[in-house]
Amino acid sequence: MKKKLPISTDNFQTVINGDYYFVDKSMLISEALENMSEMKLILRPRRFGKSLNMSMLKSFLEIGSPK
Repeated sequence: MKKKLPISTDNFQTVINGDYYFVDKSMLISEALENMSEMKLILRPRRFGKSLNMSMLKSFLEIGSPK
């Protein structure tokens, strides 16, 4: 059975728990943590995964924290 495309899905947990294709962008986490600053500006075209990347970063930073 083919995996689904995460069209209009901006929640990382939905993509991981569902059977969706996902391009690993975990180096974004490493880059964000290495270059700590008060603010980040992420410039990407529409529909380029900005919200999904922020959801991935949020999920990573919440690992081990009480819910």
